[in-house]
Amino acid sequence: MSKLRLTVLVSGGGTNLQAIIDAIASGDITNAEIVGVISNNPGVYSLERAANAGIPAFVISPRTFDTRADFNIALKNKIDELGTDLVVLAGCLVTIPEILIDAYENKIVNIHPALIPAFCGKGYYGLKVHEAALKRGVKLSGATVHFVNKDLDAGPIILQKAVEVKEGDTPKELQQRIMEQAEWKIMPKAIDLIANGKITVVDGHVIIKD
Repeated sequence: MSKLRLTVLVSGGGTNLQAIIDAIASGDITNAEIVGVISNNPGVYSLERAANAGIPAFVISPRTFDTRADFNIALKNKIDELGTDLVVLAGCLVTIPEILIDAYENKIVNIHPALIPAFCGKGYYGLKVHEAALKRGVKLSGATVHFVNKDLDAGPIILQKAVEVKEGDTPKELQQRIMEQAEWKIMPKAIDLIANGKITVVDGHVIIKD
């Protein structure tokens, strides 16, 4: 069985990227390899993480293209060029273009820092998700790994993990706990399931085989 070829899209520090790199190294993810890391921002720490792991890294920024369409084509071309089997969004804050979603149906996964359908969709990213959860007074939050479709945060859900919200939490504290207890665990697990042929999508629902 040939290894699943992952291209990881990032925008910032890359803690989820690191979790994937570490899980491959430890054997928690099997039958998969990262063939490239693409950042929409130059100078972010994700690029250093990739370099440290010997992974080719590329900067493809919308700011360097005349039109968004040109950027979208360049992004898809690089992903194609890398021979990508699965696109992994690991803290990627770029809107994924339809041409990519069409070409990689049920082959793009995202991690969202809440229990979808709570606190998701337009405007819910980064600390804003945790601010909203704390404002609402929820007792549990968490993270969701899902396939990406044309509707924001609405693709088939692969895995979810709940995390306790503690009295007096700040958005930063809640963000850190969700990363440590949920995101860094379920994203590698989802990739491992996909890499080992244990995921199918039927009528918009994910079926996990034993």
